[in-house]
Amino acid sequence: MQLNSLPESELFYRIQRLLAGYCQCIDDDRLEEWPQFFTERCSYRIVAQENAARGLPLAAMSCDSRGMLHDRVVSLRKANIYEVHTYRHLVSATVITEVTADYARARSHYAVFRTRTNGVSEVYSVGSYDDRIVAEGSSLLFAEKLVTFDTNRIDSLLATPL
Repeated sequence: MQLNSLPESELFYRIQRLLAGYCQCIDDDRLEEWPQFFTERCSYRIVAQENAARGLPLAAMSCDSRGMLHDRVVSLRKANIYEVHTYRHLVSATVITEVTADYARARSHYAVFRTRTNGVSEVYSVGSYDDRIVAEGSSLLFAEKLVTFDTNRIDSLLATPL
């Protein structure tokens, strides 16, 4: 499927569905399904806004394949020790910034709320998603997802993807 052949409203709807499914998967703790939102060779990076603004390469999390995303989930489930919590994502309306036959670029803003076992909810992370989205068959997938967080720190182990 060539993305630039889709009507703008259909492309927007399909990208919004991809983002909603991505966030719902994380929020529902279905992390074993999370890598399926990405192409086999992909880029998933979580970067501080300060580093992104300066062009610094240091990332809080960086994966370059679906296999690495899967390993991240296995590590999260079996090796990492962290306080149990839940996430809830709020994502802004998405702006499609570029469309070619092969990919679409989109930008969204997000806020993630974390609720700990004591029932207290707090803003955990706020930032933006910059995505390069491709079609594989009839599905849209992330080929690149850059998560840029605005806060200058993450107050605990970044265990769960944003």
